[in-house]
Amino acid sequence: MYLQADRHRRGIQPLTDGRLVAQAAALVGMSAWCFDLDKQGLEWTDGVFDIFGIPRDVYVERGDTVSLYCEGSRETMERLRAQAIRDRSSFSMEAEIRQPGGDLRWIRLTAATHVENGRAVMLYGMKQDITQERQQWQQLRRMAENDALTGLGNRARFHAEFLDLPAGSEALARIGALAIFDLNNFKEINDRWGHAAGDACIARFGQRLASAFPQARLVARIGGDEFAMLLPETLPAFSAESALRRRMSTLIRSVDWHGTSIPVGVSVGLAFTGGEGRRTPEEIFAAADLALYSAKKSGTSILRVAA
Repeated sequence: MYLQADRHRRGIQPLTDGRLVAQAAALVGMSAWCFDLDKQGLEWTDGVFDIFGIPRDVYVERGDTVSLYCEGSRETMERLRAQAIRDRSSFSMEAEIRQPGGDLRWIRLTAATHVENGRAVMLYGMKQDITQERQQWQQLRRMAENDALTGLGNRARFHAEFLDLPAGSEALARIGALAIFDLNNFKEINDRWGHAAGDACIARFGQRLASAFPQARLVARIGGDEFAMLLPETLPAFSAESALRRRMSTLIRSVDWHGTSIPVGVSVGLAFTGGEGRRTPEEIFAAADLALYSAKKSGTSILRVAA
């Protein structure tokens, strides 16, 4: 009752000024549009020109804007649009577009149908530029899934993409091998040159590993000086083992630290999944870890393959 009485006392009235509504919507990158399905006529507020990067004095037909949608987004949009017209319903989606100047943007598209005599005669809705929102979301996702020191995947991502997969799953079947890497004598590096030098060795090793195996499905730092790498099932077992052995010399090159050459060694345990996804990720990890333990016992940079 108070809110209603206060509204009348202050003289608050419904907002009917279309220009003011458009200006307010533009503050959040949002603009309105409608499309007459019978006349194939398209209308929109000025903000849509800005979203698509089109000058406001240019004549635009629907096909002109559809061509600016990136392929995957365009296919999804056309499918949802046809379904909404057929079912006299609505839809919402996020789409990637490429402006005429080449800039990639993300938009949120909402659409509903206006129905007359049981038939959809008009589509209408809103378009909103969400590029900044997507960038912030992607940054948060990278922070959640990637190791801050190396930029590689972190342990949470390793769990999501491997350890948490069910046996027999299609995702697990696409993984051919798991390799676990552990830097040798890492405590001695920290004790002799300091933790900053140790961090530099970890970061450099991670860069080398990712660079040496661009075909890897995932390279992740899963512990202080421990890394894991998932190789695809398309890489034959012999080729995977051979590639690891050939590139060991690249991985263990010394790291320059303010003019000091710090030696880096690594032990590697390699286990194959079997290619059919029948072994559980825990079983595969345990096999690779046992092979790693055997390699570390040798005290040298060496690769051991699980039996």
